[in-house]
Amino acid sequence: MKRFFHIETVYAHCDIPCGIYDARPSEIAAETVLKMVQKIQEIAGSEEYKAGDPTATSNFIRCVLVKEEHARKCKEEILILWTDFFKPEDLEKYPDLHNKIWKTAKMLSKEKQEVNLENTKQLVADVRSIGEMVKSVQEARSKK
Repeated sequence: MKRFFHIETVYAHCDIPCGIYDARPSEIAAETVLKMVQKIQEIAGSEEYKAGDPTATSNFIRCVLVKEEHARKCKEEILILWTDFFKPEDLEKYPDLHNKIWKTAKMLSKEKQEVNLENTKQLVADVRSIGEMVKSVQEARSKK
């Protein structure tokens, strides 16, 4: 049937097969989460925040909101890559792909629950690692 209708396989990040995938949005979102965790810790340790200064409190809340939003964005981007970009044949090169993405998605859920600098640094490293997988797969597909 494929030969008769000349059906080609297409890849996309949405239901319209545009074929555009980029891991960078997830990496930027993860880096933003890291920056917000650092700022939250800095503000929480400040004398102004401890004294109940409204500006410090407002800045603290804004950082928490940005951290939450970017953790959500990062998770969404990672899951799009997992469900739409990666294909079964990619598991041959990256047999731990499913586990890596699943753990990263779980870490992103945890990011919304706590402020832990070491965990967030690990998250950034894991998201970058997934980004390297994406680049590698894209290079291999472009050679076909």
